[in-house]
Amino acid sequence: MMKDILKANIAMVAVIIIWGISYVSIKVTVAEIPPITMALIRFAIASLILGIMIRRVEPQTKLDKSDLPKMFLGGIFGITIYFIFENIGVKLTTATNAVLIVSVVPIITITLDVLFFHGRISLIKLAGVTIALVGSYLAVTANGKVELNSAHFVGNILMIAAMLSWAFFTLINRTLQEKYSGFFLTTYQTIFGTLCFIPLSLIEYKEWALFSLIAFVNILFQAIFCSCIAYLLYNYALKRLDVALTTIYLNLIPVVGVLSGYLILKETVLPIQLIGGIITILAILIINFELGALRRTFSDKSHTLNSK
Repeated sequence: MMKDILKANIAMVAVIIIWGISYVSIKVTVAEIPPITMALIRFAIASLILGIMIRRVEPQTKLDKSDLPKMFLGGIFGITIYFIFENIGVKLTTATNAVLIVSVVPIITITLDVLFFHGRISLIKLAGVTIALVGSYLAVTANGKVELNSAHFVGNILMIAAMLSWAFFTLINRTLQEKYSGFFLTTYQTIFGTLCFIPLSLIEYKEWALFSLIAFVNILFQAIFCSCIAYLLYNYALKRLDVALTTIYLNLIPVVGVLSGYLILKETVLPIQLIGGIITILAILIINFELGALRRTFSDKSHTLNSK
């Protein structure tokens, strides 16, 4: 059990690194390719890769007709809606604002979990979320202020909408994970989401043009690493970790975004931003402490019952 938990935590670390870097990649790509068209190309490649892999890995697994609506909704919220909002949002707003808004995911997801799935929110969980938000805020702002001027307002709103869509995607998948593997979920939801991009991309046909090799390499990175590998790891972790912990982990995405901006785009990273990253890690440790205590309690009770 503990080995599985450790592997799940390692998987989430890989996820936040890949998705953190993705903001820089998206920013570079949308400068040349329209946002919805870019998403279509990215997920068409990802669908092809996942489709080939699923036939080899799980040739016997079939999608029950009764689960088709939920699977389709997962594709819409986790792929189509999310990436339309995110790609356009990143194009319109600043990278700092974009990664900062990712911090609202824990609040949205845990609130929806309480409202729709009767999830419980303990004081420790609440403290972890609060600390993580503070850490993320410090990680992406050097002076404690975010300039939400009118030029970026629409982009910021779209990023918030993307986070809301992701929260629904996470909760929808909770109801499917007992029945299907993370790989199966990722494959089918990617394919469904990609199909929805096709008619929407036609809106941008006047902007279609040849793009550079740099843009193509970035799309390949997004398709292979962000859309395939990271999604598989995320679903693997989501099946083994508490929903609060996985969403807390997502607060490290802004930290990685800031660091990748420093390393790739030569942006400045100040000490206060590094402190924010450390605070976010502290929040993850707090949630892990509570989960560990709950597992020990459950294990002790099971041992007592078995001894009787």
